[in-house]
Amino acid sequence: MTVSSSLDETLSNAELVIIAVPSITVRENIRNLKDAIHSDAYVVCATKGIEIASGKRMSQVITEELPEFAPEQIGVLSGPNLSPEIAAGNVATATVAFPNDAIAEKVQAILSSELFRVYRSEDVTGVELGGALKNIIAIGAAFIDGAGLGANAKAAYVTRGLHEITRLGVAMGAKPDTFAGLSGMGDLLTTCYSNLSRNYRLGIGLASGRDLASVLEDLGETAEGAPTTQAAVRLAQELGIDMPITNATHAVLFENVSPNEVIKDLMGRTLQPEVRY
Repeated sequence: MTVSSSLDETLSNAELVIIAVPSITVRENIRNLKDAIHSDAYVVCATKGIEIASGKRMSQVITEELPEFAPEQIGVLSGPNLSPEIAAGNVATATVAFPNDAIAEKVQAILSSELFRVYRSEDVTGVELGGALKNIIAIGAAFIDGAGLGANAKAAYVTRGLHEITRLGVAMGAKPDTFAGLSGMGDLLTTCYSNLSRNYRLGIGLASGRDLASVLEDLGETAEGAPTTQAAVRLAQELGIDMPITNATHAVLFENVSPNEVIKDLMGRTLQPEVRY
């Protein structure tokens, strides 16, 4: 591996370009580097977020900023990928998604190794939304732990969270089965149960009574769940999707409501069927 401060030197001959910057900077970064990317390159977005102002997925943002690229050249990578574990050499898996399966297969071969097993998919929307929306659920899962409510409550919360993000994803064009895969359930479980997760640690900080700004300052890292919650609430309203867990997380993050209060509100919701057929 070599490192360079020159975009041309780094990107001009690259067959594959991976975008792994915070979601709030993706559009700006693509504008800065688009002239350096070879027109035949494949672009993989590993950023797990949604643009707040537009509600667009990151691959949609990249497609807008790279109009000379065919949509088939732009894909996403997502899965249960806690970076400290990967950096330590632990085995991990992920899903890469492109609209064209032949391209997905090529990128799958490039990224796979003995330690990193990559599956492929053509459901770009589903793979991308699973990775983005699970961060919202992870913040709330930490509320459950912070309140000491136990394994039963957390299992129920995570399960209902998966149901909730699946409904929004399907409304946005994703395939429901994708959310049962690595980029959905897999990523959700990892993020909700590991202290290595930045979004989980954000939730723990909020559950201790601290405000969002101070917790984010101490994290010193990007926690995508906060801006993604803002985008998801807006999208749910536009699409008419009921997302009580997302709304509860938004209330804690941005409306000065305590985690204990939103948990109480969720438990007091009107009784209903588990699944509506």
